Amino acid sequence: MLKTEEEWRLYESALILEVDAENGSVEVKNEYKSPPESRASRLSSSTFKCGTIAGNKLYACTSTEVLTFELPEFRISNYISLPCFNDVHHVVPDADGNLLVTSTGLEMVVKVTPEGTALQHWNVLGEDPWEKFSRTLDYRKVDSTKPHRSHPNFTFELDGHVWATRFLQRDAICLTDPSRRIEIGIQAPHDGLVRGGNIYFTTVDGHIVVVSADSLQIDEVVDLKAINGQKALLGWCRGLLPVAETKFWIGFTRVRKTKFRENLLWVKNVFRDGMAEKPSHIALYDTYTRACLGEIDLEQYGMNVIFGIFPAVPAPAQVRELVAPSPAVQHS
Repeated sequence: MLKTEEEWRLYESALILEVDAENGSVEVKNEYKSPPESRASRLSSSTFKCGTIAGNKLYACTSTEVLTFELPEFRISNYISLPCFNDVHHVVPDADGNLLVTSTGLEMVVKVTPEGTALQHWNVLGEDPWEKFSRTLDYRKVDSTKPHRSHPNFTFELDGHVWATRFLQRDAICLTDPSRRIEIGIQAPHDGLVRGGNIYFTTVDGHIVVVSADSLQIDEVVDLKAINGQKALLGWCRGLLPVAETKFWIGFTRVRKTKFRENLLWVKNVFRDGMAEKPSHIALYDTYTRACLGEIDLEQYGMNVIFGIFPAVPAPAQVRELVAPSPAVQHS
């Protein structure tokens, strides 16, 4: 059985799984545990949050670390861990080759060189980044700074500007030009993938939100719950991979109890008597035909939380998906 502690003490190992979308086979590509010096205590979770694939590199993050994997060997070629890293949710390389790290626990995005020098800190509420937090405290040794006032969870670049999604404000804000903002509103967002002329967001209650990169207005909203017929609680929705113009792999994490009840208020709006609870899984959706084309249960492979879904590198002729980074619970 899963442990009953809070999330920051729940997961013992982080996993990267490769999933063959044709036959459903799954292979563990990497299992990782954060070293003691990068954790608050020996009980702290080892979890991968969300990252980015660029070329033959996978940029991944745990709550307190940023790792670069060389693909397809999954050899760690770079490692960064800074005192301002707490509950890190996402890392992405910027246009200059630096790394944009979403330090959710400190409500900020940090620009870091590959060598680990912090170049800039943006507070996502537009405040002095160090007004609430201390420059001298090592936040890697702090299990949690919750409750948060914003909870940023994903960073992306658009037209040379840096943006971050904000869970509690239900939007994406431009950090380099605070006058620009994308109102999502439907529910708390995750992701923020820029593809062609669109930005694709997920919301935790199961929507895909398509925003025009030009107008910054919503062009389309796809309700995945409606596609599934409202027969089951799909779970926390985060992680998406476009594989065709209207086809997306989406990640869902089983809903579990949490001390911070406000984060689960959306469940009350969708849960119905007799509704089943789905395990953590990925699902392929066609947003044109409004159909779910298939699902793959990942709990049976030890993966209990899903944050990101990426294409395998190198990609074979047929579709294969790399599900990463995501944490798992290992039992003795």
